[in-house]
Amino acid sequence: MTETRPGAMTKTDGAAFDRRLLPPMMLGSILNPINSTIISVALVPIGKALGAPASQTAWLVSALYLATSLGQPVVGRLIDLFGPRRLFLLSTSLVGVAGVVGTLAPNMAVLIVARVLLGFGTCSGYPAAMALLRSEAKRTGRDSPGGVLTALAVANQTIAVIGPLLGGLLIAAGGWRTTFALNVPLSVVSVVLGLLWLPKPAAVGPAGHGRLVAQLDLPGMALFAATLTSLLLFLMNPHPRTWYLLVVAAAFAAGFALRELRAATPFIDLRVFGGNTPLLATYGRAVVAYVVSYSFLYGFSQWTEEGYGLSPFRAGLVQIPMFLVAIGVSLVSGRRSGVRGKLLVGATGQIVACLVMLTLGAGSALWALLLVALVFGVPQGLNSLALQNSVYFQADPERVASSAGLLRTFAYIGSMIASSATAASFGRRADTGGMHQLAWIMLGAGVLYLLVTVLDRTLGRTAPTPADK
Repeated sequence: MTETRPGAMTKTDGAAFDRRLLPPMMLGSILNPINSTIISVALVPIGKALGAPASQTAWLVSALYLATSLGQPVVGRLIDLFGPRRLFLLSTSLVGVAGVVGTLAPNMAVLIVARVLLGFGTCSGYPAAMALLRSEAKRTGRDSPGGVLTALAVANQTIAVIGPLLGGLLIAAGGWRTTFALNVPLSVVSVVLGLLWLPKPAAVGPAGHGRLVAQLDLPGMALFAATLTSLLLFLMNPHPRTWYLLVVAAAFAAGFALRELRAATPFIDLRVFGGNTPLLATYGRAVVAYVVSYSFLYGFSQWTEEGYGLSPFRAGLVQIPMFLVAIGVSLVSGRRSGVRGKLLVGATGQIVACLVMLTLGAGSALWALLLVALVFGVPQGLNSLALQNSVYFQADPERVASSAGLLRTFAYIGSMIASSATAASFGRRADTGGMHQLAWIMLGAGVLYLLVTVLDRTLGRTAPTPADK
């Protein structure tokens, strides 16, 4: 959908990217990672306060990812059709509501509801940012500068890594409820920035609005939601007695495929995706990459508190080396075109870090924990940047927001697998034996990630043209 802003140019040689878009783009895109990571050091205090074991507090992680996995591609498609402004303002307002609900939650059930609301509320930020990049490319006649993509990646990496430290500080200052209260001011600032600087959609008449609504594939969206919900519910609690969920998911998936192949304007154009092998490979890589990343984020953080004996604040401090390395790696690698080298180094870094995790125990020196965080900083800085850039250049420009949303969906499927693996490995307590079991699972995913990358010969073509730089 075409959008306009005061003083905007249509396609003018020499027009520059509108830097006023950066604050709302970056703030909107970090709302999800900040809520994904800040909870990692709050799980143990929440469990103690509400009398819930680790296997139950894992639902606080799963609830957000289930909602976000469903919401990202749906909201992305709505953004493709109606523009980012309305969806951004609605979603970020919901983040504030979720913050209030979580802060006042009297029990685990209400807290899970708050996390679901956060999941839906944080859906718009990343797809909106990618859509704005494409709209600016259309306005200026040039592809968005690589520095903008790098800035987005660095912002997300910064928040993803400092989230545990920030969570530790908030918990030390005011208890675990402050990790939910933080969303209220973030929501207010996001809405204000969106109102000020996001482009208003071009005026359309009733007929034009009707045509846009007609392009909403509501049956396809419903079947997609049913498929993903069934699959993720199984991944949350994989057990022989829940095998029927896989059958249900397969049935809904078959119905979804039939619907999308016949729909005039499908929610997800399976014909396009079927012919876009590089993009499908990128989605597959996202799943296994985030199995490793989120298993470390949640599992290792819980072990440093319960198995090693650190406070939430000190558990956050242990991850500072990862923060420093990830930001440095993102800044340096963001200046280089191509993604294959980034992915290969990122995959190798994950494998090395998992091997080091297998050597740790309750009696390990503190520097050994810092070393693991240091090594994990390399893949943290490389993988998400490479995956994001891959989608930007591989996706259909008219569906870049929904394609970006799907990237997050596949990433969250990986996170759900990680959450399930963490809960299964630890049970009621995050001890050293459970951490080692989790590290073996992570190692297997890291090796698979490396193999998928090595065997993908299309990656050499995933790079900006000279005009993009």
